[in-house]
Amino acid sequence: MTQNAHDTPVSRPEDRVVEICRDLIRIDTTNRGGNVSVGEPEAAALCARLMEEAGMRPRLFESSPGRVSVVGHLPGWDEDAPGLVVHGHTDVVPAEADEWSVDPFGAELKDGMIWGRGAVDMKGMDAMVLSVLLHLARTGRRPRRPLTVAFFADEEAGGVYGARWLVEHHPELFDGCTEAISEVGGFSTEVHGSRAYLVQTAEKGIAWLNLRAEGAPGHGSAPHPDNAVTRLAGAMTRIGGHEWPLVYTKTTRALLEQVAEIMGVDFDEQDPTPQLDALGQARSWVAGTLRTSSNPTGMTSGYKHNVIPSTATGTVDARLLPGEEEAALATIAELAGPDVTIEPEHRDVALETPFSGDLVELMVASLQAEDPGAEVLPFMLGGGTDNKSLARLGITGYGFAPMRLPADLAFTSLFHGIDERVPVDALEFGCRVLERMLEPR
Repeated sequence: MTQNAHDTPVSRPEDRVVEICRDLIRIDTTNRGGNVSVGEPEAAALCARLMEEAGMRPRLFESSPGRVSVVGHLPGWDEDAPGLVVHGHTDVVPAEADEWSVDPFGAELKDGMIWGRGAVDMKGMDAMVLSVLLHLARTGRRPRRPLTVAFFADEEAGGVYGARWLVEHHPELFDGCTEAISEVGGFSTEVHGSRAYLVQTAEKGIAWLNLRAEGAPGHGSAPHPDNAVTRLAGAMTRIGGHEWPLVYTKTTRALLEQVAEIMGVDFDEQDPTPQLDALGQARSWVAGTLRTSSNPTGMTSGYKHNVIPSTATGTVDARLLPGEEEAALATIAELAGPDVTIEPEHRDVALETPFSGDLVELMVASLQAEDPGAEVLPFMLGGGTDNKSLARLGITGYGFAPMRLPADLAFTSLFHGIDERVPVDALEFGCRVLERMLEPR
């Protein structure tokens, strides 16, 4: 916090962001899926204390023992404005300490960055939101729109014990809300030598599939054509090796056409390679949204070398383009073959919304006010967020965790990566942008 000439503290939206981010990272909130997690109650309690300090009355919700989310409300100054959900998640994916150069839960501050699991996914954004709320409380102001602020459990395993559970059991928490902002979008990348920010307006759908093949058990020494292992292996090879066609949605076409315009060339839809290459560190993420994907992720069978088992099981992670979901799943079933059954373990919708409207215009204006001359472009996320759960209530979600990043930081590779870290000045920049977007007075 800075001071003026009379030594009166001057509040800034970024004043608490480093402290809060580090405190959150120090709480190990590893989510291993299957309702196996740690630390979510402690993280939710920390968020709740800060929300109370910001003048809110948060409520804790425990969907299952140890699976805790926190939700609070803040009135807006515009009585006619619809509600806005600002949400994050507190859980993180596992981190193997011996693979890291620092303690993944030490929240070390070095080289101008905060290091630790969750720094970018997504305790950094959680800290930005909380820091801005505290700043509004210190300055006695309110956002224009009434806010529902939520920090969910279990996002890293599909939100079954977090956002999905709250939407199903407490939909009244989100009454009056029409739009939402959350993680991933709003970060900068270099596009043909210029800085551009990618705002997330779409997400691929998710289908985590369980495959099962059956055959006759037998001795491993004899010919055995009715073999469950080879049947499943063939299915997995076909699914993993399938070349999915290039498909442009409204979002991906708009992004690549605008990148081509920045480059001063025409967009050739038959070959998006020049535009992908121009996207710098965001290239792989955008490339992954131009096709459906179906990646085998596991196989289990057998118990002894000389025994042919009667069953073999496998898992596939399919990510589906908006409008292509059912056709893609039918293709996967055809590739698997008639002797392999497929059961979804988790499915969630693809999302796509236009890069237009009052909230989008406000996000663009807020970014450009802090970074004049920067381009702001739409993009699709290949993964998923808790916006999928909120969409069940008719709430339109965007990815907007604004950060101005160094051009040489491979930001997208840090999500779920080793030595995850976030620049301090990127968090501070994001706080200033978020405050503008909330239009306080």
